[in-house]
Amino acid sequence: MHYSELKEFVSKRMRMSHIYQPIMLMALLRNNGKCSTTQIAKAILKYDDAQIEYYEQITNNMVGKVLRNHGIVEKQGKDYVLKDSERLAAAQRDELIDLCQSRLSEYLDKRGEKIFAHRKLAAGYVSGTLRYEVLKAAKFCCDLCGVPADEKALEVDHIVPRSHGGSDDPSNLQALCYSCNSMKRDRDTADFRKIRESYGVRQKDCLFCEIPTRRIVASNELAYAVEDSYAVTPMHALIIPKRHVPTYFDLGRPELNACNLLLEEIRVRVTKNDPTVEGFNVGMNCGEVAGQSIFHCHIHLIPRRRGDVQDPRGGVRGIIPGSASY
Repeated sequence: MHYSELKEFVSKRMRMSHIYQPIMLMALLRNNGKCSTTQIAKAILKYDDAQIEYYEQITNNMVGKVLRNHGIVEKQGKDYVLKDSERLAAAQRDELIDLCQSRLSEYLDKRGEKIFAHRKLAAGYVSGTLRYEVLKAAKFCCDLCGVPADEKALEVDHIVPRSHGGSDDPSNLQALCYSCNSMKRDRDTADFRKIRESYGVRQKDCLFCEIPTRRIVASNELAYAVEDSYAVTPMHALIIPKRHVPTYFDLGRPELNACNLLLEEIRVRVTKNDPTVEGFNVGMNCGEVAGQSIFHCHIHLIPRRRGDVQDPRGGVRGIIPGSASY
């Protein structure tokens, strides 16, 4: 490409939704027009403050802490100081650097790519569109600690890791800040194989474990939706986890995600097909004393239309006579 064409593209036609295009072009220009994918990725990494923040956490909470406990370094404000470093001669510094490099090379030769395997498994490619949907569903806050995205970079995490059979289905994805994601990998000792197998649990003769396929109006990996056979209002739907569990409180996080996705999908479908729907009641009966009669968790999505009852005030409070008005 001629200089004038490239200049015109950069100055006028290059539409930027992120920082990547100019960084890639600068890397190519500085390397005589040719770079490997790795070289370009490293160039982008220089601008990624989220990665710097991640390794600041590693420095303070792991390596810095260990070296402080050994009395090798000390913390002075935001700085780390090597104790008595002023007493080292230049030759001694060089010798110690060479010794550190030798120990590092020895470790790399022994472990190779395994030292960052946890980062690769967690960072498995998730499309930009799916990433956006996961972060949007989390309201751009960490699903674990609640920190907003403008304070800490958020990562899309597989609740059941890919390495243990977890899928890329949205129900298995959550938004975690880099700190929570790191702690989850280091501390979570759950047997994910058993969790994954539990999603296939069905109970013989359970009405909701044996729903005929023809009744299902929407589904995802862990839940499905059907029209209620005894509808309270037209288009009343039930959202049902596929796994046989008694109540809403027995659901795992991926199942909750799956049910919420279907609630939203059916809500959108109902309002699109019937403009008279102006509201919804969402609820479930948990336990016999709460009115549950089928002991397989199910969530009611009941469309509401103006005038469908004389006085709708109080909503679900009306399950106890005389409690709706207050």
